[in-house]
Amino acid sequence: MDVPQSNLLLKRSINVKAIVTPRWKDEAQQQLQAQINQLDSQLQQLEMQGQRMIAEIQKQSLKPPGPETVQQIDSIQTQVNQKKSEFLEQKNQVLQQLQQVQMLDLDQEVNQGQIDSIFRVEVGDNLIDKMQIEVVLRDGIVEEIRGSV
Repeated sequence: MDVPQSNLLLKRSINVKAIVTPRWKDEAQQQLQAQINQLDSQLQQLEMQGQRMIAEIQKQSLKPPGPETVQQIDSIQTQVNQKKSEFLEQKNQVLQQLQQVQMLDLDQEVNQGQIDSIFRVEVGDNLIDKMQIEVVLRDGIVEEIRGSV
């Protein structure tokens, strides 16, 4: 004989917010600056790889280069330029994020992302209330849990 189930475990996404503090701002700016430095490094590597490939093709080709060689060099240059554009677009986005972080006011709340949580729901519970949970952090420490746990 089956007994009706009166509770259930479900998974929910919890919004995580951070309170802007001087420490939070410094850490966010350092993280973004590290991303910018990494993108600059990748751009340099890309340039050097492209130049090496072109130099290798030129070394192995006839003088003056034939149409196939010119086409190979153009193809490499096109690929390098496309990848360069992608890196520059990413760098531009990170620079915009850096500018936004710098303009944030202290004690302002900003979204940090989401984490998943398992919770119990029982007959008679308000599911919508149980789904609307936020965790607020100050320098990595939970300051407040908002909503029905």
